[in-house]
Amino acid sequence: MPTSFARALARPKILAMLALGFASGLPFLLVGNTLGYWLREEGTTLSAIGYLSWVGLAYSSKFLWAPLIDRFDAPLLGWLGRRRGWMALSQLTVMAGLLGMAWLTPKGGLTAFALLALLTAFAAATQDIVIDAWRIETADNGEEQALLTSASQLGYRAALLITDALILILAAGVGWVVSYQWMAALMALGLMATWCAREPLGSALAGAAEPRLSLSSLGSMIVSPLRLFFVQHGATALLMLAAISLYRLPDFVLGPMANPFYADLGIAKETVGAVRASFGLVATFAGIAAAGLAALRYGLVPTLLAGAVLGPASNLAFAALAWHGPDPTWFAGAMVIDNFATGFAGTALVAYMSSLIGLGYTATQYALLSSFYALLGKTLKGFSGATVEALQAASTPMDGYALFFVGTAVIGLPALLLTAWLTRRTPAPARPSTPP
Repeated sequence: MPTSFARALARPKILAMLALGFASGLPFLLVGNTLGYWLREEGTTLSAIGYLSWVGLAYSSKFLWAPLIDRFDAPLLGWLGRRRGWMALSQLTVMAGLLGMAWLTPKGGLTAFALLALLTAFAAATQDIVIDAWRIETADNGEEQALLTSASQLGYRAALLITDALILILAAGVGWVVSYQWMAALMALGLMATWCAREPLGSALAGAAEPRLSLSSLGSMIVSPLRLFFVQHGATALLMLAAISLYRLPDFVLGPMANPFYADLGIAKETVGAVRASFGLVATFAGIAAAGLAALRYGLVPTLLAGAVLGPASNLAFAALAWHGPDPTWFAGAMVIDNFATGFAGTALVAYMSSLIGLGYTATQYALLSSFYALLGKTLKGFSGATVEALQAASTPMDGYALFFVGTAVIGLPALLLTAWLTRRTPAPARPSTPP
């Protein structure tokens, strides 16, 4: 019998993963939606804010330089080990980028400020590459992999809570400059975890078979991990990739319309923040824990199937809220349902993708999968506003929102069908053990 989830979190390796997950999630909104809030308060135009959001494409393009992370030690800090060296370098760069943004501010020059945001996003994406590799390589077995994944998600979600809700309260009291300085200081938790963590044995295999660096070998460093993925999983590989790319599509498409919906519905920002930081937080952590325990008990693929049902179905709660009206109880209920489902489905997908990775190309393969799963959704979500407006023109504002939310649930059906097929035809994949 596995130990309880709470006792498992007390293991040094799991505690390190919790802190690393926090460090991974901290920069994400600081160069995204939260940054847009700061820019708007400084008088930046909406079009400029939109262009600046492109710095987030670093997260979707990280597979391009992931082979270098697999192949080479970090400059200056390579003595820490390949994984820990890159973690430390990327974390220090994120800290420097956030401090630079706080020092310059948008009024100090928008172009220079955007370059600092881009540097921070690039370093944050690099940190994600190597933390994912460390998480996969350091697990001794499937049970520990599930626990590490859950710990990573717990830390990540805690960071998102701070940078999505609590920072707004902080900025109202001390301003954006001090708030970003404090966020940079919080990155020290990641540095402490990197220092205490052990370098995984599997990192020594990374890129070992590659030739000397050249343009052709750089291409090979991207193609070889992808080719290995198809060799490992055969004809099922394409269906796996299709399921991964469609799995979170409903969440991506709905995402940009959530906050405008709350505003149009007439729910106060204070209510939104309070519910996010209380009921929503508990529900998210419950969903993450439930996914981790379900993976241990039933396996990764059945857990993935459950997430494929819960994720899109939770979008219907927003449709119900749109038709019911601005009732705080209904709003809290919708947030609980959505956050539990998001936490469950996100953990299930991360655990499943992790199980597909073979040692030797850990960072590159996972970066490819994590970029692949987000690319379609990040492309299509740009059309969400136009879709809502078209639906509203044919009905009423709230009916337009409700129909849109129902539509986002419906587009989850292909992923559900693909995941059901994987459940019937494919056993839960097992990651190869680390060689002695």
